[in-house]
Amino acid sequence: MSTEENPAAAPRSLAEALRGRDDVSLAALLRSRPDLITPVPTDLTQLATRAGTRASVVRALERLDRFTLQTAQALAVASDPATYDELLGLMAGDDGDLAVSAALPHALGTLRAQALVWGGDDRLRLVRTARELLAPSPQHPSPTGLGPTVREAGAGISPGRIQELLATAGLPSTHDSVSALNALAGLFDDPERMSALLDQAPSESVEVLERLVWGPPYGQVTADPAPRLRWLLDRGLLLPTAPGTVVLPREVALRLRAGRAHRTTEPVPPPVEAAAAHRPQLVDATAAGQAYTALATVEELLKDWHEGGPAVLRAGGLSVRDLKRTAVALDVPEPVAAFWVELAYAAGLLASDGEADERYAATPAYDEWRERPAGERWARLATAWLAATRTPGLVGERDAKDRTLSALGPGLDRSAAPEVRHRVLALLAGLPEGAAPDAGSLLARLRWERPPRADRTGGGAPSPYARRAPAQPAEGTRGVAARAGGPGAPGYPADGASGAGGEDDLRSRLARWTLAEAEMLGVTGRGALSSHGRALIGAPPAPRHADTRTEPAGPGDKLPVHHRQTPVPPALSPAEQATAAAAAGRLLDPLLPEPLDHVLLQADLTAVAPGPLERPLADMLGVLADVESKGGATVYRFTPASVRRALDAGQSAADLHAFLAAHSRTPVPQPLAYLIDDVARRHGHLRVGAASSYVRCDDDAVLNEILADRRAAGLGLRRLAPTVLAARTDPAALLEGLRAMGFAPAAESAEGDVLIARADAYRTPPRTPPEPVPDGPPVPDDTLLAAAIRAVRAGDLASTAPRRPVAGAADTAPGELPRTTAAETLAGLQAAVLTNDTLWIGYVNAEGGASQRVIAPIRVEGGFVTAYDHTADEVRTYPLHRITGVAEIAE
Repeated sequence: MSTEENPAAAPRSLAEALRGRDDVSLAALLRSRPDLITPVPTDLTQLATRAGTRASVVRALERLDRFTLQTAQALAVASDPATYDELLGLMAGDDGDLAVSAALPHALGTLRAQALVWGGDDRLRLVRTARELLAPSPQHPSPTGLGPTVREAGAGISPGRIQELLATAGLPSTHDSVSALNALAGLFDDPERMSALLDQAPSESVEVLERLVWGPPYGQVTADPAPRLRWLLDRGLLLPTAPGTVVLPREVALRLRAGRAHRTTEPVPPPVEAAAAHRPQLVDATAAGQAYTALATVEELLKDWHEGGPAVLRAGGLSVRDLKRTAVALDVPEPVAAFWVELAYAAGLLASDGEADERYAATPAYDEWRERPAGERWARLATAWLAATRTPGLVGERDAKDRTLSALGPGLDRSAAPEVRHRVLALLAGLPEGAAPDAGSLLARLRWERPPRADRTGGGAPSPYARRAPAQPAEGTRGVAARAGGPGAPGYPADGASGAGGEDDLRSRLARWTLAEAEMLGVTGRGALSSHGRALIGAPPAPRHADTRTEPAGPGDKLPVHHRQTPVPPALSPAEQATAAAAAGRLLDPLLPEPLDHVLLQADLTAVAPGPLERPLADMLGVLADVESKGGATVYRFTPASVRRALDAGQSAADLHAFLAAHSRTPVPQPLAYLIDDVARRHGHLRVGAASSYVRCDDDAVLNEILADRRAAGLGLRRLAPTVLAARTDPAALLEGLRAMGFAPAAESAEGDVLIARADAYRTPPRTPPEPVPDGPPVPDDTLLAAAIRAVRAGDLASTAPRRPVAGAADTAPGELPRTTAAETLAGLQAAVLTNDTLWIGYVNAEGGASQRVIAPIRVEGGFVTAYDHTADEVRTYPLHRITGVAEIAE
């Protein structure tokens, strides 16, 4: 039987409405609003109370899509309670709107599921806190642009003035102000009488109404209003709210709007349109190339910090100078360098060492990561990027305390970042295979799914995909309006915005940064989602586009979207994300280039690597030569310094010749062979040790040359023997000084052996990757939901079950614990054991917390009662002295 047929069955409160839900509906509510389950409420009354708190309602409203939010805003200006037909009229208008009519049941169902609306279709009620947040007031204008009702606006008007309004409007006088205001409101609600009244209005007065009708509804008047305003004031079409301020009553505005609460309604989400289409094979190949570049860039970054990276600032993070040096080393702009540094940090490959002189360095996990297959290495980076709340695009901006935000420093976490990244990629997955999105339509879709704060509080701009009301003059008045935030910031990585636009502006910027970062990381190629990127988010295979073109005709060519977009895939659990990442890595592996075991030596002392090199070859070549240029092919240049570096690492000239001959597809050029032999001949001819330090050489003429050189003055050299010079500087400074003079000295140990100057890899202690900052409480899993619902149901049974006090017990007020004497408690429990009855008890735990429970006693002995606790759904033992009293459950 429906609530219309049986009004007594209609819920009288939100708690009663929740009590009528099944477990599936409650689980959906707790999953969508996880703050309601932290901690688990004791019963459904407490759950309803928590669902109506301001913080929880604000969080729930912020997660509504635009049309559902507009439905809640319409309910806030409707009568309380409202009927479904009244709500439909506010949303669709007097003329009706088929799209709105079709979408409204789903939007209302969402509000009910979120516990923001309760009651049947004949008595719809918006929770009180939501009504307070969304209803219009002078301090907080409604997004609908509506003002107060006639009853609200006329509450402060004198009775005599109200009777004058009735007489001027042609209404009979009444005995009190309440009925007078009701009569005036009835006039404005009547279409025929309202039309007749407006037909009498001067054109100037109608222009005033047209300026106020879509909001803001407030305006300023002088002490002696103009005739066009006086005509409106005398008939109650404008009502005074304060000295010099008038308002357009809600009933008048709705009649002028043809019944619509919103000037613009958006029942259908705007589609994400394709800006260009590419062959899927081209997209995957491009994305794979970017993925390989990403792996190489991260390796190059950590190789540059191999012996210990830059120092950690006192406040945390990289200094501006160190970020610039890193950008130069990676040959990328500084914002892009910040992205790679943050990505390595998020993946757990980079951290601070925690020493007194704290520096950044690779972690032990980096060595393990390097040994994994390329697909697995990329999957780890991509997964870390998807889940990270740190936002590299904010580097260089200022926080609320006007401090510069630095890479790897505090203040970069934005809890919305993972959600926005997933939504952007999920929307790309809904496009045909190989289709690149139009950024404007993508941002419009995201704004519909999560409206900016300006649209929740008024002042938002209409979307081009919106359903518009019948044509009305543009708004424009001297009234008080709520201003929307400024325009969005430019896209990543060249983003110079200050970030003052707030969280709503940040969401648009996060979306732009996601598009750029996904391209750099190889998740997308040419703007389209790749096959391994699709697998990364667990999306199904993409549909093929009906258009046969593989490339757009020009930069502005847009492909029409006639296909039905695929459903957006939901967010994955951690286990599902790990499985999806492994699948993405397997898809990427065949697309990556195979490592090469050779280079091409050239006569100009360079070597060309036509592709990625095998790791031993790349490591050795990185010591023997300097990287001159990177790209599709890497060019290495041999110099005396680079050859000496290889000799310092323990290689001999013969080793270098053999290495080049084994790994070159071209003969070793004669200039390169001469360079190696020449540097090797001079290498180690001088020996440097510690005296403080000394120089030893068998050729005293070379020592004489050193002493005669002016550049040696700062070294503090003096001759100890024909073949030995002593110096006041340490061995490292002496080595650098002699090398700057053109010599090739070698360091030696205390035993006189040549020291091999191979730098050991510096690693931090084991570190865990940074934990993402959650956006509110985590979503509970199915096990926790089932246990929580069982506990809430049992607690609700304990609090609502009819009670029959035991003989001699005092009456218990609703909500209070039962109170009986110790003898009465013991007698009641013993009787329940014999009769297998269920009792309601009050219990105080060891911490002093009081609760009520429904138990079925099993035995009473030794000062304890063992019983099945319906509240906890398990057998428990309770000390008798902690039971405040007992009461029987009524039949």
